[in-house]
Amino acid sequence: MKSGTKKNILIAAGYSVVLIAGLILGPKLVRENQNSKNGSFLPFGLSNRSAKVEQVIQIINENYVDSVKLDTIQDIAIQEILKQLDPHSAYLAPEEAQLMSDDLEGNFNGIGIEYYILNDTLLVTSVNPGGPAFKAGLRHGDKILAINKKAVSGIRITSRKVVEQIRGKKGSSVELLVKRDTVNRNFSVLRDRIVVSSIDADYMLGDQTGYVKISKFGAQTDEDFHASVLKLKKQGMKNLILDLRDNGGGYLNSATALADEFLKDKALIVYTEGLHEPRTDYFASSKGEFEDGKLVVLIDENTASASEIVAGAIQDLERGTIIGRRSFGKGLVQEQFDFGDGSALNLTIARYYTASGRSIQKSYKNGNQAYYKEVNDRLKNGELSSDGKGLSDSLFNKNKSYTTKSGKLVYGGGGIMPDIFIPVDTSGYTELYSTLTVKGVLNEMLYNHLVRNNQKFNSAEEIIRSFVLSDQDIKKIIQIAAAKKIKANAGQLQTSRNEIETQLKALFARYHFGDEGYYKALNSGDQAISRSLEVFKVSSL
Repeated sequence: MKSGTKKNILIAAGYSVVLIAGLILGPKLVRENQNSKNGSFLPFGLSNRSAKVEQVIQIINENYVDSVKLDTIQDIAIQEILKQLDPHSAYLAPEEAQLMSDDLEGNFNGIGIEYYILNDTLLVTSVNPGGPAFKAGLRHGDKILAINKKAVSGIRITSRKVVEQIRGKKGSSVELLVKRDTVNRNFSVLRDRIVVSSIDADYMLGDQTGYVKISKFGAQTDEDFHASVLKLKKQGMKNLILDLRDNGGGYLNSATALADEFLKDKALIVYTEGLHEPRTDYFASSKGEFEDGKLVVLIDENTASASEIVAGAIQDLERGTIIGRRSFGKGLVQEQFDFGDGSALNLTIARYYTASGRSIQKSYKNGNQAYYKEVNDRLKNGELSSDGKGLSDSLFNKNKSYTTKSGKLVYGGGGIMPDIFIPVDTSGYTELYSTLTVKGVLNEMLYNHLVRNNQKFNSAEEIIRSFVLSDQDIKKIIQIAAAKKIKANAGQLQTSRNEIETQLKALFARYHFGDEGYYKALNSGDQAISRSLEVFKVSSL
């Protein structure tokens, strides 16, 4: 998402946004043509088509047989207009715009907890040390029954409703009714500014290799990463694994700032260009904190947008090794245009091009549904489980070939192809395993049966070494699944037993040691991590 001075929305968006302006402003404008309501011909002989749309809204408002919500009609009309553009131009309702802003800015007014909705009960899974909830006495494992005297347990509450009720004005209080063990307690928590790091985890893998996981590019990502690198360097880091798997993107400037941490002064990171946007080049500076250490970047099919900018720059300039699977393929830049009611238009204003000149945007000519379904199709057509050999030849247009710093061929038009391909191990990823995960069976197993308040662990490593899924645990999973009308037996679960154990181990480690514990457990048997360590070992010989 590009920041900077906003250009005139009419120039930037052209005809489509003229229509949107008409939809929003139309009902508020002076009516030039009064309908006599006698079925007479209406003056539609207008050269300005946006005025037609405006008048349709007006006619519906004044003549339709039933009452209508004009805001809803306008939102639908806007969405239909945007469907004619690209999959990433979108209208955001006020609530959506605020949540997106909070997420990317990394700060909001809240109480500092993480939670999970377990069987219509709000379970506190983490309490930020030093935050408002921590100071008030909340602990992980508490169950929130009511917020400001409104019941939230047993009413199918949604995450959005929880956010709306808990977040609010700084300094204001939120009253919580909490169940701890078998006792109900009341807590009054003063809301405060909550700052969330962009870094999911940063820790050492051995004596010389650091690991940093980033799941989005927010306003503070580069600053947070800088702090992580300094911390890991003090612990002896000489090699770095940057994990951008499942990173859906974020701010363009944050991505270029992160890439700058690895690249030498004046290196071209990326450039953007559009019909109404002149070419803008983004160069590295001399202030990178990790310009010389050995680097691996992990990507997968859910690595998109801003994260592809970083991966593309590292690959084109041969700064490090890209390991994983072909990235999503989003090479479009959005700019946000805010309306006065809190809603916003995220409009694609440019394409971005990697240092070699390639656009990695995949085709969206078959519509939005096919565009997003393409990732799932990779599993069906065998790409994700292949050995990776020959994929560049079969998936990319050879007429759109480019060269890296030393002359290696790379291709545009379909994401970033890794230097080393790591297939998905599909043997244990059965439909049943997917259902157990999606339906919350594993989370219920964790929070209702595996977590005990009196358990103490010294480290995530202790959990990784000791956690074993027993036959009794398998029976309990079958019982939970049956209660959710999911048919499963021990034989079926055996195929996915390793995956179930790994996921529960990671969730268990997260409960006790936060996101760092989660990723330590998840990465303990990860093929991409193992391959990365091999790359560092070989390059040291």
